[in-house]
Amino acid sequence: MDPTLAARALSAATEITSTALSGDDPEGVLETVVARAVELADADLGLAMVSADDGRVVVEAAYGVDGFLAEAPTGDVDGGPVGELRGLTLGTDSAAGQVARGSEPIAAEDFIVDPRTAPYVPDELRGYGPFAAAPFGSGGRVLGALTVYRRQGREPFSAGTVEMLAAFAAQAGVVLALAEGANARHRVTLYQERERIARELHDVIVQRLYGTGMQLDRVRRNMRKRFAQADGARLSDAIDQLDQTIEEIRGTVRALRSPEPRHDPGSPTDLAESARGEVRIAGELLGYPPTLELSGEFADIPAERADHIRAALREALSNVVRHSGASETRVTLTRDSEGVKLRVRDNGSGVPQGVATRGLRHLAERADAAGGRFFLNSSPSLGTLVAFDLPLE
Repeated sequence: MDPTLAARALSAATEITSTALSGDDPEGVLETVVARAVELADADLGLAMVSADDGRVVVEAAYGVDGFLAEAPTGDVDGGPVGELRGLTLGTDSAAGQVARGSEPIAAEDFIVDPRTAPYVPDELRGYGPFAAAPFGSGGRVLGALTVYRRQGREPFSAGTVEMLAAFAAQAGVVLALAEGANARHRVTLYQERERIARELHDVIVQRLYGTGMQLDRVRRNMRKRFAQADGARLSDAIDQLDQTIEEIRGTVRALRSPEPRHDPGSPTDLAESARGEVRIAGELLGYPPTLELSGEFADIPAERADHIRAALREALSNVVRHSGASETRVTLTRDSEGVKLRVRDNGSGVPQGVATRGLRHLAERADAAGGRFFLNSSPSLGTLVAFDLPLE
């Protein structure tokens, strides 16, 4: 291989390596590979073809020196933008298809008439003659074929140029394969970190804000007569702001946990541990520990389902603390073949008339959207029962 050409190929390969490993868009990197191959081979057109599952190859990137396809000598095919070649598919028996399966590079003085290539030339490429193709990658990392073309009438590709193309295509293909793996690992790390942040926001920050809000509300109720009207209003505003902040954080958690390549909305979570935490906080505010009864296995509840149950339990206990005046509260969480059933009962005075029940309405909407069932029974003499049933499938 000509030393100057080898040096240029090495420089181009170094550029591809740097670009690919920097995390740039793989499609953009592929286009850069094709452009450098055209420059190195002094070609008029270059194509990067990726192997499909059935052995065919599909054009994923194309680059032409003037941006347009050559016009066929017969005039049967009009030249068009090189970009129109993207998506072009060649069969398994085509030269590119054979090369993509890991064979040796192929070169032809005129692929329109060469018996190895002539039967498989698509109409879009009939304005070209000299042709060369090399495996895109090497060993077990062959992604497809890298092909270059010169217009009809130009001199064929020399043996040194074909050798250079083969070396460049092999290295560029391996680099792209490695970069894809590195990017995948980076995405996994990123989503794991997002999940960790979401979990801490949900399980730590929201719990603390929730507890603070409940304590402030209890202070407001117990000391109402001591507060001037303006001070009471300020305290109510502070509670409302805490509630709004909690909702905003929950929205952030939902965004962090939005479906992504690594994220599975059905990933299991330990609902029993979450229930114990909710009951513990409520007990600190009520002045007595609510009874918690668990029946069934809760360690593998899908996260999305567990979030619904957790929200129902939190809202039900919040109403007990704020409005009931109850001396006993019982939480029952059951998992059976039909799904998960939550019951929160208290012996208080029920939900007072005129009290905003926005949270309870949200639970009814949650249950309906998730295919579940929500039920509320409240009276001054019997206390309150909140029921929330949710199927797991």
